[in-house]
Amino acid sequence: MEVADRVLVRRYAELDLSVGLVMGDGGCLVVDTRGDERQGAELAAEVRRITRDPWTVVITHSHFDHSFGTRPFLECAVWAQEGCRTDLIEGGAGTKDTWARRYREEGRPGIADDIEKTDIVLPDHLVTDRAELAVGGRRVVMAHFGRGHSSNDLVVHVPDAGVVFAGDLVENGAPPAYGDAYPLEWPTAVDGLLGLTGDGDVIVPGHGDPVDRAFVIAQHAEIAALAGLCEEVAAGWMHVQDAVRLSPYPEDTTRTALRRSAEP
Repeated sequence: MEVADRVLVRRYAELDLSVGLVMGDGGCLVVDTRGDERQGAELAAEVRRITRDPWTVVITHSHFDHSFGTRPFLECAVWAQEGCRTDLIEGGAGTKDTWARRYREEGRPGIADDIEKTDIVLPDHLVTDRAELAVGGRRVVMAHFGRGHSSNDLVVHVPDAGVVFAGDLVENGAPPAYGDAYPLEWPTAVDGLLGLTGDGDVIVPGHGDPVDRAFVIAQHAEIAALAGLCEEVAAGWMHVQDAVRLSPYPEDTTRTALRRSAEP
């Protein structure tokens, strides 16, 4: 779907993943590459049906479903937050094993095989806090507002279109995923994202359909409320069961956030 002038979003049934394409004059930007080389090749073919312009890739964070499909796009620049490269080096092989095993247990050996055969591509253009690209003459801003859903969340802003690709800092259709998160810092990261947006802008979550600024403000309030509960439990002022009862999210999500907030 085209969410703004020459800014497209494609939503996949697998993990309800949303990826993006920003087109300019003589160049384009692919936002996230899906979860394995076969899926990445499918995405690359779809992009080539739309444009033959040279592409650049940006990865919103290191989690496999957003980053493992990059190889079919080479040779091109691959941008990411610097922690993404570190995470893929240190944890990529383990992630492949974990998700391949999970898909096999779910009776989906084809995806498991595809993940096992995937060659993880490391980003070669690294962002610390902020960087800008010219994509076919269009300005694109990449910003890291601190740890949140992961250690290396990168927001991609297309100012002339009023579109922000949020990665998994924003979730539509399911509770935010805290398995690799930093619950106490996540609200600050979303604050930074909101600072890029205005009324009428489109925010593209890493999963689910695009949303508006009001949706993100409401989700920020939930994330901040859960962060507050995590702080109270950590300080000994509240029992875990009370935090579960008061949380805006389901019990398993809340317990995961409480566990992550207690880790060093």
